[in-house]
Amino acid sequence: MSLKVENLTVYYQTLRGDVQALEDVSFEIADGEIMGLAGESGCGKTTLAHSLIYLSPPMKYVKGSVQLDGRNLPVERMQDMVSFRCNDISIIPQYAMNALNPIRKIGKMIEELVEAKKMDFEAIKPELLRRLDLVKLPREVLDMYPIELSGGMKQRMVMVISTILNPSLLIADEVTSALDVASQKAVAEMLVEFRDQDCTNSMIVVTHDISILYQIADSIMIMYAGQLAEKASTKTIINSPRHPYTKMLISSLPEIGVKYTDKRLEGIPGKPPLLLDPPIGCRFRERCPLAFDKCEEVPPFIEIEENHFVACWKETEDLA
Repeated sequence: MSLKVENLTVYYQTLRGDVQALEDVSFEIADGEIMGLAGESGCGKTTLAHSLIYLSPPMKYVKGSVQLDGRNLPVERMQDMVSFRCNDISIIPQYAMNALNPIRKIGKMIEELVEAKKMDFEAIKPELLRRLDLVKLPREVLDMYPIELSGGMKQRMVMVISTILNPSLLIADEVTSALDVASQKAVAEMLVEFRDQDCTNSMIVVTHDISILYQIADSIMIMYAGQLAEKASTKTIINSPRHPYTKMLISSLPEIGVKYTDKRLEGIPGKPPLLLDPPIGCRFRERCPLAFDKCEEVPPFIEIEENHFVACWKETEDLA
């Protein structure tokens, strides 16, 4: 396995108490797998992504372990993670277009990053130029300042920088959210190309847009209120979801060619719970049409079929 996460629990410290943003998260990602991570705003997607690479205050590590390619990642200690960042695990941040130093030329920025990792920039430069060609950026961008690049060009440049040291795991956090439709499609295709060209081994793609994941992801993991709801192959999640939340999430998506007068979109009643004081048991039960007494207990995240995991008492009661 490329990535193995067990019982990872991370809270946010506030003056009113701890926000329980990530609770007992366990999953695996195989070598070469692109896993999509989806769910409503505030469900814990970005918290999970950041917990794997940079656990900064007010985030607080509570418990859990993370293994990458068989090695333990000291995610609870920021300083110890320095040697792993960029080399083994890297991230394309949510606001990638603002991630570039505005007073440094692109080439100088990359040179400083490579040298900080004790590597020879001139030795890496041929590969850097190849990757600029891969993302269809002119080589002249290395002599430009970030302000001279368009939004889409900045996004692609950050993708190149994030993978220049060939990390085993790449986390792409909402990389298509601020782009137009054409740029979204191009960036999504480039993520797959990075995997296929061995620029990275495995990938987590965080997004609200399940249609993007349908195009590029091998599997999709659904989160709700800081807990895992379901994980399966992309085809299974789209066509045969088992968790009530996943079913309602998929049914709320528009279908191409279907008119509103023919089929009305279904929303999800209610809203996610506040995680400063989350409800006991299944956190979706107050919005779930199938909730019953057993849901006052936390459902286990169980494999109900091969590579299909669900946390729902209706689906796992006989297997628990």
